[in-house]
Amino acid sequence: MHSTASSAGAVVVTGGGHGIGRAIVQRLLADSAHLVLIEFNEAAASRLRRELDPAHASIITGSASDEAIASHAIEVSREHGGLSGWVNNAAVFADVQLQDADADSFLRSVDANVRPVVVGCRSAITEFRAIHRPGTIVNLSSHQAARAVPGAAGYVTAKAAIEGFTRAMAVDQGPAGIRVNAVAPGSIVTERYTAYLDSLPSADAARARAANDAAHALHRVGRAAEVADVVRFLLSDESSFITGATIPVDGGRTVLAVDAEVRQ
Repeated sequence: MHSTASSAGAVVVTGGGHGIGRAIVQRLLADSAHLVLIEFNEAAASRLRRELDPAHASIITGSASDEAIASHAIEVSREHGGLSGWVNNAAVFADVQLQDADADSFLRSVDANVRPVVVGCRSAITEFRAIHRPGTIVNLSSHQAARAVPGAAGYVTAKAAIEGFTRAMAVDQGPAGIRVNAVAPGSIVTERYTAYLDSLPSADAARARAANDAAHALHRVGRAAEVADVVRFLLSDESSFITGATIPVDGGRTVLAVDAEVRQ
């Protein structure tokens, strides 16, 4: 087991009800931290309440972009040893094409993914400084921040901004002992990925699966648990001299530079 920076307090995870967020929750439950989970989807939040012991996890239904929700998460963390870590995982995958939308619509699609990270970081940093604790923040980026996928300009822009913001926060907050890092997954098997393949005719699904596998140097897509392991590492004392970094967990997709998602 990792020796975690969160072992003496609470860790907030946004978007913990499904996909990579759900895997992060399962990994962190192995440690002694109390988890405070922010989940926008009511059905997913209800499932978390049924599955998780309230002694180990508190569930808050609401948007990670809402400062009031983030403040509530901070309040809950104070009841469980104080905040020690924050994982900004929540993301929105809807996108708009710049040629089909006005600037405001496009920027709203960017804001949908950047705002939760800014709100989360601001809330965590303010609390860490108030309690004089050298806490840790992990932001979820994407391989798309480094290599754009056609038709996903808003998402690409947001994830690139998140990586730049991560570096800036690491520089600004480092003197207070606050570490800020990011993780950039490649294609990962999640409910969304599976639903996409299931929506295709069987022959098309097989081709799409093979193309996605071939886009990674390891010739397979990743598992959510593999991303969660790296998030857990960045929250732990084992990464105590790492800050301002974006760690690719992409099976070599970025360095291979073959894209399976080019749209016709």
